[in-house]
Amino acid sequence: MKKYFAQLRPLERRLVVGVAVILFLVLNAVFIWPHFSDWGKYRSRLDDAERKLKLYQTAVTQMPGLEAQVKNFASEGEFVAQEDQGINFTRTIQSQSSASGVAIVNTSRQITHTNDAFFIEQWQNINVLATDDQLVDFLYKLGSGASTIRVRDLELQPDPPHQRLSANIRLVASYQKNPKPATTATTATTAKNSTAKAK
Repeated sequence: MKKYFAQLRPLERRLVVGVAVILFLVLNAVFIWPHFSDWGKYRSRLDDAERKLKLYQTAVTQMPGLEAQVKNFASEGEFVAQEDQGINFTRTIQSQSSASGVAIVNTSRQITHTNDAFFIEQWQNINVLATDDQLVDFLYKLGSGASTIRVRDLELQPDPPHQRLSANIRLVASYQKNPKPATTATTATTAKNSTAKAK
């Protein structure tokens, strides 16, 4: 190569060097320069992956506490058969209104919400007349103890004689969802064990 280059005239040498430089620049422009930012991108991706890994590791360490909370949520609330929940809800409202001296003027149709993982919610709108002490006692005792009834909305105004309060209340009661039925495999295993014992 050197021998061939030495045989060239000065103008030809300049031409060869110029072509080589241009070729070098073109190759750099095509294959090298566009990838100068790749290291920064890979570094950013690595940092993101490390952050996600830390988040996942933190979540894994929290799993025992979260499982305990899930069990706690699943066991909370009064268990009532789904077909009896509406009656139970109405009975609780009526018995507490009588005990607190609150007069129920009007009630709406109950609405059932089942999109919660652990509970079935019953919604009931009621209109009541009561003194302020009676109303506070009624609402406090509805939500106390093992009851899972709570007030979602409350509108207050005086009645026409201005002697009592007229309240529009939306009450929500949460009931445990029915436990999942035993699987077919479990039932079959139990049946086999019973048959074996009988023999």
